[in-house]
Amino acid sequence: MKKLVILALLSLNASAQTCLDDVTETASAEQFVVNTDGTATHTESGLMWMRCSLGQTYSNNDCIGEGDELNWQQALDEAHGYTFAGKSGWRVPNLKELATLTERACVRPAINETVFPSTLSDDYWTSTPAVTDANRAWVVAFFNSSNALKEKRLFVYTRLVRTVD
Repeated sequence: MKKLVILALLSLNASAQTCLDDVTETASAEQFVVNTDGTATHTESGLMWMRCSLGQTYSNNDCIGEGDELNWQQALDEAHGYTFAGKSGWRVPNLKELATLTERACVRPAINETVFPSTLSDDYWTSTPAVTDANRAWVVAFFNSSNALKEKRLFVYTRLVRTVD
């Protein structure tokens, strides 16, 4: 009976982020400079992130629309030569870089929603390929801040990053 009640509560709350007050934040808003052009700069790493997923449009401090689901090669190709906020040099982040955005105190999505609004609670590509399987690459799951290997042919969301000049 308890399992049914818990599952029912999870279903009702499926679209709302859940955070635990007694867990230390891992990606607090104070770690970022939120820019007015749809980007945010991580002060510790010096990386500039698109606040929205590829396919979404940044408007009025929010990300509008659905993110594009791309296979791994499409994500890499889309990033090549991409210009956003008047800046070039955008790329698909590696596993360690993308993992810095995960907010381990929260789930659904496991990210700071103030800095990265309307992030999908799903997998996001990294540029890091699997060492032992040429057909797979690493993803970060913003459902629960985990990571896993996925087939490169699968369609997954993408968030781009660039090194600040």
